[in-house]
Amino acid sequence: MIVTVKEMKNYLRVDFDDDDVLLSDLIEQGQQICMDVARITDEDEFEDLQGTKIAVQYAAAYLYEHREEADHHQLVMDLRSMLFGVRKPQGLWWKMWE
Repeated sequence: MIVTVKEMKNYLRVDFDDDDVLLSDLIEQGQQICMDVARITDEDEFEDLQGTKIAVQYAAAYLYEHREEADHHQLVMDLRSMLFGVRKPQGLWWKMWE
């Protein structure tokens, strides 16, 4: 994982251990959402890119803070903006430019 539970707790300013398992799951889910938005399937490649760690923290924090009423469309739109610089183009047309 690109973000540890300790880093996530610091980001959220959480100082108790009750939600550690939940946070771990949300970090994994946040990273998968970010990788999907960036259209990157290789975890190592994703982790090496600039800005991906903060995007995963943002996604996990959003999911944690909005567990009851998360707006996933808005989350994806926010992540598209954050990951714009590393997002791979969609479709086959871009391969002719490589």
